[in-house]
Amino acid sequence: MPQTTAPTPPKIENVIPDCCNIGVMVRVLLAVNGVVLMAIIVHGGGLLAFLDAAVLTEPACLASLLALCGLRRTVRTIAPWTQRVLCALVPAAITAGLVRFIVSGPALQDDLNILTVNQGVWIAAAFGALTQHYFELRTRAFSPALAEARLQALQARIRPHFLFNSLNAVLSLIRTEPRQAETTLEDLADLFRVLMRDTRDVTSLEEEIRLCRQYLSIEKVRLGERLQVQWKAANISDKVLHRARVPALLLQPILENAVHYGVEPVQEPVLIEIELTRSGDSIDIFVSNPLPNLGEAGPAAKVGNHMALQNIRERLALLYDVEAQLSVSEKNGKFEVRMHFPYVRGD
Repeated sequence: MPQTTAPTPPKIENVIPDCCNIGVMVRVLLAVNGVVLMAIIVHGGGLLAFLDAAVLTEPACLASLLALCGLRRTVRTIAPWTQRVLCALVPAAITAGLVRFIVSGPALQDDLNILTVNQGVWIAAAFGALTQHYFELRTRAFSPALAEARLQALQARIRPHFLFNSLNAVLSLIRTEPRQAETTLEDLADLFRVLMRDTRDVTSLEEEIRLCRQYLSIEKVRLGERLQVQWKAANISDKVLHRARVPALLLQPILENAVHYGVEPVQEPVLIEIELTRSGDSIDIFVSNPLPNLGEAGPAAKVGNHMALQNIRERLALLYDVEAQLSVSEKNGKFEVRMHFPYVRGD
């Protein structure tokens, strides 16, 4: 009898905000403190009343953020609607405990008896629900832009000249180097398979580097000794590369820019430098290539370069908020790209 494979369970969307992210924490704290300050001003209070209220609001906010941070990392099989309910219940339960045991304490009873347990529960639940809804809408708002950016990126990356040149390079190797021709075709197939994936997907840093090496190997067949590549790694082990999760197609478009704008226009050998560094819970990637004298083509090249970089910058902002940065600079005749993002561990 033919064997049947069990269907893959559908992927459950995670709608709990990433409360471990510094940007999320800052936004929530500013929003809560802003609302508390306005409420105190409306009731005729001043700075001292706000400081007294902070004894409750700050621990409640921080404890709720930490609890939701842990919940997001551990809960992966709960339906989205249940996750939304938890985003309201967790702050409500924490605030209820604080109102019951802190505000009712003898030392603070006279200053902070403005809230009952029921009031604290409802206010915290409302804040939790609104916060979850805001960040879910923010994530969804990026989706159309990402889909459009993906189409633009595919049009830019799958350039006809790259495909035809690569195939011509393979044809030139079939008779003299059949094994290398076969390897190049396999690399080309893997590259295009990944390029067709959704750019919102995440992969391991190890897999991204493997893809980049395949891409550079294809270009090496075409460009020969004109393309020189130097990889460097500092304080980053193979285990880290395997576990680190990054957006798909994070590094490859940057290297493609380096080849297209730095190597193709010149005839002499050009060195592309790639350096990966881990510092604590963050990873840095540095890419540099010489800036050739492009003459009148210079402005157009710069525009194309920055369009691809802006695409990557938007995806980093969506996934990591303020914890990730992408910067570019021109120093000593070189075009340099620096990326900084959190070390997010996978399974």
